[in-house]
Amino acid sequence: MSTYSHGFARIAAAVPPVALADPHENAARTVELIQRAHDEGAALVAFPELGLCGYSVDDLVQQDALLDGVMDALMTVVEATRRVSPVVLVGAPLRIDDALYNCAVIIHDGQVLGVAPKSYLPNYREFYEQRYFAAARDTVVDSITLGDHEIPFGADLVFEAVDLPGLRFHVEVCEDGWVPIPPSTWAALAGATLLVNLSGSPVTVGKEEYRRTLATSHSARNVAAHLYVASGFGESTTDLAWDGDALIAENGTLLARSETFSMDPQLIVADVDLDRIRQERSRMISMRDQVGDYADQARAIRRIPFELDLALDDDVVADLRRTVLRFPFVPTGTADRDQRCRDVLDIQVQGLVARLRATGIGKIVIGVSGGLDSTLALLVAVQAFDLLGLPRTDIRAYTMPGFATGDATLARSHVLMDSLGVTGTELDIRPSCERMLADLGHPFADGRPVYDVTFENVQAGERTSHLFRLANYLGGLVLGTGDLSELALGWCTYGVGDQMSHYNVNGSVPKTLIQHLIRWKIATGGYPEATIEALREIVDDVISPELVPADADGNVQSTEGKVGPYELHDFFLYHLTRFGYRPSKMAYLAHQAWGDSSRGPWSDMLAPEQRNQYDAATIERWLEVFLKRFMSSQFKRTAMPNGPKIGSGGSLSPRGDWRSPSDASAAAWLRELHGEL
Repeated sequence: MSTYSHGFARIAAAVPPVALADPHENAARTVELIQRAHDEGAALVAFPELGLCGYSVDDLVQQDALLDGVMDALMTVVEATRRVSPVVLVGAPLRIDDALYNCAVIIHDGQVLGVAPKSYLPNYREFYEQRYFAAARDTVVDSITLGDHEIPFGADLVFEAVDLPGLRFHVEVCEDGWVPIPPSTWAALAGATLLVNLSGSPVTVGKEEYRRTLATSHSARNVAAHLYVASGFGESTTDLAWDGDALIAENGTLLARSETFSMDPQLIVADVDLDRIRQERSRMISMRDQVGDYADQARAIRRIPFELDLALDDDVVADLRRTVLRFPFVPTGTADRDQRCRDVLDIQVQGLVARLRATGIGKIVIGVSGGLDSTLALLVAVQAFDLLGLPRTDIRAYTMPGFATGDATLARSHVLMDSLGVTGTELDIRPSCERMLADLGHPFADGRPVYDVTFENVQAGERTSHLFRLANYLGGLVLGTGDLSELALGWCTYGVGDQMSHYNVNGSVPKTLIQHLIRWKIATGGYPEATIEALREIVDDVISPELVPADADGNVQSTEGKVGPYELHDFFLYHLTRFGYRPSKMAYLAHQAWGDSSRGPWSDMLAPEQRNQYDAATIERWLEVFLKRFMSSQFKRTAMPNGPKIGSGGSLSPRGDWRSPSDASAAAWLRELHGEL
């Protein structure tokens, strides 16, 4: 259960109170936070720019007494790292030959691994660094001597942990990250996965948000993790203020941030996903193309290998230090929720509008079951017709009761069709199904209750056969209703069921998102009360295909009872197709998200029954089901109809995100899940 066993690296940013111009005290405070980072299981901890003396010492930085004190303090920190696991990054002014450099010093296990001087020295507004320091480009050496050791020196260093695959980090200093092409950009092109910035950065109004934007966008642009740490309490307030801002971001997402303006020592910790970075980079051909365009700069980067040799408490590193969303397809947080839901529906509506205009077809034929999928498709159709100025009556909706259709779902179908103003018709498919079963010689035709796959699919096939012939007769377009989750699991009748249509607006919308979108529609209103009440009943009902009659106790056929919880399957689907994770990692993440109800945020609009808990055995059981069904059902996805891609979670269309052979085996995934690889 160690995070390090699943492709994560725990990193930390430390903000000690500054003892201005007192290197001895700063070293003591630094050592305390290094120990805390070790106790937290971190592989790396970074401190602010010039942290051993303070950024705001101004001309004092040229005083020999202070510089001698900094060197003593640095040796104290170096010695303290012999007792701890993390790589330590501290900021210090260092004399190299006859020049003074603003440096990041990289230390591990009692040795200095390298020194990275600042490349760009701000000399505007309140900054006067060119008064004191030389820039990295001014040096004529690529190594320096500290103590008895020859140490790599330069802004072109990437440090690689040989015993933690994927952890390759580059360090730059403050202004280096604010220029149009930061030095860390070249490092990322050369393979660095963690970009670290040691900063002073006094605060002004609005700067906190700008730093966040800078850090997250830098991590996104370089497909990397980014750690930023700035000076805090204790810096001189002669003319400036300091907030001690520290951020950890990964590929555009903020993972952790310090409490600004704190007077106490702070340590923020997050687990960055090295597997995710590797997977994303392997897919981004454009990033590799740019490596080729700037091959000289990338090749000039020097790699410094070292061994972390982590010795950590298993209990400490078992608890993942990042949020794992239970519902990765569902927007979280009230601030983003409304816009995200509008975006999803706008994409669906615009796709349908464009298809209707392109074909010149002004009618839609849709089957309405009273369930989740057909309800969302019907709402999309209504919105599309309103946008086009077409009469809703040209939406020809059919509810087609079969042998197991419940009274409640049938009634809801009529309420939806009537209250939304579409042309609604009830078409009983049982006579045609009975004829088909009789032609097949099926036992049901002789009155025997044999509810096999043929019995189920005859009903599904008859529904779609009727819809296609109605579309021919009326000059309409069959609107599909099947969703992404059903396509992933193969829970759709091939060719003549909910897998086939003329156009499908739900094809890349997973079941958990459909539930959420309908709940959002209820919350935002805009429909008659009868529609709202029907929508409430639909999202609260058991998900069922209603193809087999209820048992003697009145229990209806349950989809999730057969194939497993959609909330877990959508979780597995996202991490498998989006990031290509190993099944063991997917199980680990699912346990982090679902093993304890206190972990991870989920939308406050989700129903209580969607806040379940699953133990490890249950997660593994349904993950195995998912892998088997997903791999064996590719042939259905290969023939899926057109429809718009909705989110970054992807689409399973063979013309879009997902291309896979229809006859591939799941054996390798199952062996990995069961620890047989």
